[in-house]
Amino acid sequence: MEITPGPLLKTINSPADMKSLSREQVQQLSDELRQYIIDVVSVHGGHFAASLGVVELTVALHYIYNTPYDQLVWDVGHQAYGHKILTGRRDNFHTNRKYKGLSGFPKRSESKYDTFGVGHSSTSISAALGMAIASKYKGEDRKSIAVIGDGSMTAGMAFEAMNHAGVADTDMLIILNDNCMSIDPNVGALREYLTDITTSQTYNKIKDDIWNALGKLPIGKNFTREMASKLEHGVKGFINNSSNLFESLKIRYFGPIDGHNMTKLLDTLQDLKNIPGPKLLHIITTKGKGYALAEKDQTKWHAPGLFDKVTGEIQKKRYDTPQPPKYQDVFGHTIIELAEKNDKVFGVTPAMPSGSSLKFMMDKMPNRAIDVGICEQHAVTVSAGMATQGLKVFCNIYSSFMQRAYDQVVHDAAIQKLPVIFCLDRAGLVGEDGPTHHGCYDISYFRCIPNLIISSPMNESELRNLMYTAQLESTNMPFVIRYPRGEGVMPEWRTEMKEIKIGTGRKIKDGKDIAILSLGHPGNFVSAAIRELKAEGLDPAHYDMRFVKPLDENMLHEVFSKYDKVITVEDGAIQGGFGSAILEFMAANNYKAEIKILGIPDRLVEHGTPRQLYEEIGIDASGIAKAVRESLSTVNTKQPLLS
Repeated sequence: MEITPGPLLKTINSPADMKSLSREQVQQLSDELRQYIIDVVSVHGGHFAASLGVVELTVALHYIYNTPYDQLVWDVGHQAYGHKILTGRRDNFHTNRKYKGLSGFPKRSESKYDTFGVGHSSTSISAALGMAIASKYKGEDRKSIAVIGDGSMTAGMAFEAMNHAGVADTDMLIILNDNCMSIDPNVGALREYLTDITTSQTYNKIKDDIWNALGKLPIGKNFTREMASKLEHGVKGFINNSSNLFESLKIRYFGPIDGHNMTKLLDTLQDLKNIPGPKLLHIITTKGKGYALAEKDQTKWHAPGLFDKVTGEIQKKRYDTPQPPKYQDVFGHTIIELAEKNDKVFGVTPAMPSGSSLKFMMDKMPNRAIDVGICEQHAVTVSAGMATQGLKVFCNIYSSFMQRAYDQVVHDAAIQKLPVIFCLDRAGLVGEDGPTHHGCYDISYFRCIPNLIISSPMNESELRNLMYTAQLESTNMPFVIRYPRGEGVMPEWRTEMKEIKIGTGRKIKDGKDIAILSLGHPGNFVSAAIRELKAEGLDPAHYDMRFVKPLDENMLHEVFSKYDKVITVEDGAIQGGFGSAILEFMAANNYKAEIKILGIPDRLVEHGTPRQLYEEIGIDASGIAKAVRESLSTVNTKQPLLS
């Protein structure tokens, strides 16, 4: 289906093409850009509501500033679709998030207009400040602009950056895009503070009256800029509701203004461009602006998939037979079952209640499930604090986001042997979100930490069993359960929960030719590969290890005593991962075998569907079957082979 941009948008191949537009044309361009995003995303999918909310801001920034010389940094990148379309990627935008196509996020290697690669939140102020410091040092007259949402502003890194920006004496602008949302509704005291600013009729009326009065005063020797500045600060202090938070950090505060009022945006940005020093512009926007259904249910329309743009009907696959649930939903329903039987069970997530499905528990047991905002470090340590009081806390964090809380896992959980249960959602290759979101490294970065249990279920039933085991009183150490994004393999998944002895695997199938050791969901690919190989007369054994720490040493002794060829399969990084653990066991126990390790190679795997990415790295059924054939066709060299 060919999607045609509007007549004005069709002429814009770079921000330079916008400079000659009149203000009326700038508004028309915004309208066409919003419609083009709706048209493309409805047919090809992607993040949706966030980009609609910043259409006017995107156009205004590229119109007023000289990008890419002036450095524009987007936070997270969900809202950067309009930016991509205006910066030479309009005709390729339909490939967004598709295999070999455009990234769903700003990416430095993709465009000179993407000044900083993003994917995780709350990095924009730090990055823009770094650019501003470099520009000052080099004597360049570049402007640095960071666009950050009120959800991203809740993270500690944003406050650290503002604390530095206030004293760095650099020319940078922070634009706070306030829509009361991240993916789910924003939470915390900062949200309430910003709400107070935006809804205070007293503040906004007095502020407008003062500025109108200042505009009528004779600026000259009897009324200096310094006097005007003192009056400004005095007014803000008198009202005691405006920008004390930001101005106490020595960042000048402007706003709030309507982020959809193009005239106001253009005037304000033009004025701020000529004001030196660190400053913050607070704009109020509506996530999903211009598409009524997205405005009404912003969480649902954050990334809805394909939909009919006229009716709003979201396309869903239709099946004749019951389908497996998502692992996330199994977690969400299972934690409620456990909490109903164990009053010590609690749930914590950093801003991902819908994505992790902890939302189910938050709705049913609101006093036992907490969204702490985009604060992974805090999520880990607050969970550890709760664990000191005997609670069994399921701290659900995406694998990729857990990288931000590594220090807290080491110091606040593992060293103190506090039995926090870390559920690592989105472990492995997540698909279209790409390298910033793939959960590649958790096995490697956790395996070296003492006092830590690391497990991965092969299916929904095993996930339930591991969750049950983790919350037992006998479990007295931090317990990691990692599982992938998306569907499992069991339509009938509500199995009775049973305790699993920690550090034990299970033999799925005996065999004679070669042993395949799998960890987690890829074990299902192994089963499919074995069915394929059976027709060729090959007979591999299959062991589902379940735990990478501690390993099932009894099972491994059996494997290495019986087989001289072994393949390991995991959806984590090969370096330092599950296969490495098996190699270490073999070396420590003086076994000699030919080992081939299948997993995520030592390179960045780009975006695509999970199926495409599994095939690319060779851990799908065909790739595993191929590895078995190759191993059985070679002379045993007793050397490990890495794939």
